[in-house]
Amino acid sequence: MKTFICISNYFKGADFLINLKKLGNKVFLVTSEKLRDKSWPVEYIDEIFFMEGQDTDWNMEHLLLGVGNLMKNHKIDAIVALDDFDVEKATYLRENLRIDGMGQTTGRYFRDKLAMRMRAKSCGISNPNFCSLFNDFDINTFADTITPPWVLKPRSEASAAGIIKVYDKDSLWMHINGMGNNRFKYLVEQFRPGDVYHCDSLILNGKIIFSITSKYLATPMEISQGGGVFRTANIPYGSNDDKGIKKINEQVIQGFGLKHGAAHTEFIKCNEDGKIYFLETSSRVGGAHIAEMVEAASNINLWSEWAAIENALVKGIDYQLPKVKKEYAGIVLTLSKYQHPDLSSFNDEEICFRVPLEYHAGLIVQSDKHERVLELLDNYADRLTQDFASVLEQKEVKDLH
Repeated sequence: MKTFICISNYFKGADFLINLKKLGNKVFLVTSEKLRDKSWPVEYIDEIFFMEGQDTDWNMEHLLLGVGNLMKNHKIDAIVALDDFDVEKATYLRENLRIDGMGQTTGRYFRDKLAMRMRAKSCGISNPNFCSLFNDFDINTFADTITPPWVLKPRSEASAAGIIKVYDKDSLWMHINGMGNNRFKYLVEQFRPGDVYHCDSLILNGKIIFSITSKYLATPMEISQGGGVFRTANIPYGSNDDKGIKKINEQVIQGFGLKHGAAHTEFIKCNEDGKIYFLETSSRVGGAHIAEMVEAASNINLWSEWAAIENALVKGIDYQLPKVKKEYAGIVLTLSKYQHPDLSSFNDEEICFRVPLEYHAGLIVQSDKHERVLELLDNYADRLTQDFASVLEQKEVKDLH
């Protein structure tokens, strides 16, 4: 039996925790006090520890002290971060307690968007043009030489949170000056319109052993900026876009130094030049029920298999990926004005999953035909918009990571 500490600031990763326990391990979970009443799979968790606050509110010294005290009676074999915002916490613990796994320098490549940009550039991976906000001369040079629009991005927020789109130099400086002492926590980059894709992967010993490419039909940035219905679906296998994105995805995973686990990496195919550019990556399973969509298309449960990889590594045993199928799946998801939306009118046989979250309306469809998946997603998006969708104003990000 090996002992794992899993960290999650958000209610997610149940399949990871369940499979890790089923494989014969001791499983400790560290999460936020605010999540105490969530339906964690407690029968598969040996003990849950709660931290005050959520995410940036955590006292890191208290976390280190708590895990250090736990180690007096337990040999900790691995620490796993289940969400984006937990990566820094896990790397901090590993560094201080000398536990194997990703350290703080490598961890930055999967959390800090400026570190991602700089690392990709050094690895010869195509990026949007970008600039840090450290030096006024560099910012002015960027604004005078790179065609707008531009986007100001928080370096360590997740998804599209806190992104500001600007169209001229005066507006750029207005926003930068408004950031005050927080400006170094942002970067500016050129906005290149195009189709946005994500590649979801499993990695073992530095090699990608499974990946699947999907295309956002409505991107997280579009939704966060203007509302709408989130949609994504995996693309035709072996297509030019599939092969091109998987090739760059391999460069990212190898160049950034992810040795094992799960990764969710985003790319954009620029409308102007047709090139594929790296956008950002993360060492986690994709959110918004992408894991369930991937499983519907491929038979691979990213959470469960990630747990199996971690188990194999600490026990020094071989890992075998389950048989992969090649079908198609897509998800349509929106905030709902109803706490428990009645989606019984959606009854096509292709529906394989209904999102169980309160104030959300969402469905996953699966078919052996890509065109059928897209047809259903478009139809459902229109119906959800008309009958269920609710839009919340994007909150200003103040408590930056």
